[in-house]
Amino acid sequence: MTKYAIIVAGGKGLRMGSDLPKQFLLLAGKPVLMHTIEAFYRYDSEIEIILVLPKEQQNYWHQLCCEYHFQIKYRLADGGETRFHSVRNGLNLVTKPGLVGVHDGVRPFISQEVIARCYELAVAHKAVIPVIDVVETLRHILTVGSETVDRNAYKLVQTPQVFDADLLIQAYQQEYIPTFTDDASVVEAMQIPVFLTKGNRENIKITTPFDLKVADSLL
Repeated sequence: MTKYAIIVAGGKGLRMGSDLPKQFLLLAGKPVLMHTIEAFYRYDSEIEIILVLPKEQQNYWHQLCCEYHFQIKYRLADGGETRFHSVRNGLNLVTKPGLVGVHDGVRPFISQEVIARCYELAVAHKAVIPVIDVVETLRHILTVGSETVDRNAYKLVQTPQVFDADLLIQAYQQEYIPTFTDDASVVEAMQIPVFLTKGNRENIKITTPFDLKVADSLL
């Protein structure tokens, strides 16, 4: 069975307060994005990696690959107007039946165990996403005031989100709507159930300077 990993990296670094897109910031001496790609290569050296980058960032990425002697094979797709459109562009390079995992380029700490479990479970369940528990108290904002809600009724969603390839391609033929915030929401719009599995807490999404400090500490 062919396995694909679509790695979406379209950040502009605005929340980092930097002109350099966050996926290119250095972590332990090399760009964050390289750490992320390496995580999937370590899981399966035969996995077909599809990297989705905005056109205006691709030349710089190629320069970084030369500078850091990055030689893992991948195919490149153009980023789109939104994450939805970026993933759709990546799916155009999925040509064989199999499994497709979609992962954020700025989540370099995804564990090998979670990657493997998501792909394994997707064989039977067709749509699998990793989640972690909410550990802080949640409040629901009302028209007037707010109220505490049961945090046990909620989960925090991570990536990779792994799907049957044909199912995901079909789902992304839908018209975009703003409530499509991740791949699971696109699939659920077709009334397809999504299976939840345990993620790893270290699998943070690096979007702020604080996140980068946490990432340095994790390494």
